[in-house]
Amino acid sequence: MKEALLIMLAYLIGSIPTALIISKHFFGIDIRDYGSGNMGATNAFRVLGPKFGTIVMVMDILKGMLAVGLFYLLPFYLHDELQRTNFMMGLGLAAVMGHIFPLFANFKGGKGVATLLGMLIAVQPVVAVCCVGVFVVVLYLTRYVSLSSILGAIMLPVSVLWIWNEKELTYRIFALLVASLVIITHQKNIGRLLRGMESRVPILKHRDKRKSRKHTEN
Repeated sequence: MKEALLIMLAYLIGSIPTALIISKHFFGIDIRDYGSGNMGATNAFRVLGPKFGTIVMVMDILKGMLAVGLFYLLPFYLHDELQRTNFMMGLGLAAVMGHIFPLFANFKGGKGVATLLGMLIAVQPVVAVCCVGVFVVVLYLTRYVSLSSILGAIMLPVSVLWIWNEKELTYRIFALLVASLVIITHQKNIGRLLRGMESRVPILKHRDKRKSRKHTEN
């Protein structure tokens, strides 16, 4: 019973519409009416700019971490590692579902990548570093946040199943479930990537300008 209540609380934490709150409070708009139409950090970067996009991203990551940290409220899970990990993953996934289908925003949220990252940092920080590393490299090379998110998510099962060869079945299922969830929520982005119509985030503009000048000079 207590576990169910905490799972519900984790969902409510995930449902806090960070991007919507910031867009309405500071800009007087509903961010879902602009850009890609969701409340994710990527759309916040595009619509609200780097400063507020970063704030949204950090807050969404913290939602995942805070939700996972609810396990501390039940002392039993402090002494059983396997049960604790399973419960932490359940709390984190509840927060992610809250972000994707937020109760406080008519169930129209974001893709859940930042909240997933917060969850992963809290559950398995070493694996999280690997996923973030892939994300950063792909983002630097392509400036496609969607592609970076997808490949970063795929790195999770690669790390769990092959690099660390984790034997625990729960970990394996969790890794595959998370990667699948990210791919499913990015179906439209995948379509745009294949058609060459996906938009890039406005970072590394100086690098692109230098390349453009060199290409023109040549």
